[in-house]
Amino acid sequence: MCGRLHIRAADVTQMLLEFLDLIHEGPDNLNAAPTEEIFVLVSDAAGAVSLQPMRWWLTPSWAKAPSTRYSMFNAKSETAATLPSFREPYKHRRCVVPVSGFYEWARRQGHKQAYFLRSAENAGLLLAGLWDRWQGQDQAGQTQRFDSFTILTGAASDSMQALHHRQPVILNNQQAQRWLDPSVATTELESYFAPQLSVSISALPVSSWVNNARNKDARCEQGLGEALLLS
Repeated sequence: MCGRLHIRAADVTQMLLEFLDLIHEGPDNLNAAPTEEIFVLVSDAAGAVSLQPMRWWLTPSWAKAPSTRYSMFNAKSETAATLPSFREPYKHRRCVVPVSGFYEWARRQGHKQAYFLRSAENAGLLLAGLWDRWQGQDQAGQTQRFDSFTILTGAASDSMQALHHRQPVILNNQQAQRWLDPSVATTELESYFAPQLSVSISALPVSSWVNNARNKDARCEQGLGEALLLS
């Protein structure tokens, strides 16, 4: 599962400048939660990549109305090619979610301990996602249109299983560029879903302050002890 993101614009920009020459304008969101608006990387028909704001909770284009009845902020990579909600986005509307980190919770001595996970090698992480565009009418009869996305997850690597049995699909720079390219067949991307980490991850235990999504200040990322190194 990947249910909270850490986005520091300066760190994301440092990462993106390495291979895309893009700048994340902010704002920072050190505890981003599903349904919030987040900037993601998308590619247009000509192959130009840009950062676009999208709602983190995928609403399929064919849905009668936006809803949070079903958990659509994550999608299992094992079934993305077949489930109606994700099948077409997987083929034609792939995105990459650039973040400075994310949070995970692990059961420790009878309670859930929060961890702040970030790359131990780079300024940020690139997460594989899918997006879609919904258009319809609101209750007042006005046309409404918005883009939304979901983050793909897969089985956790051996080291990540110390925290959770699932993990976001993390891409390196080259993989991210291929993921964004709509001309690349989905069969060529399946290897990205293997239970592995493309970079080493630092997992820092943090306080329960991060449990409340309304808390978005630096206290969310303040460590309570030594970080675990996952690789």
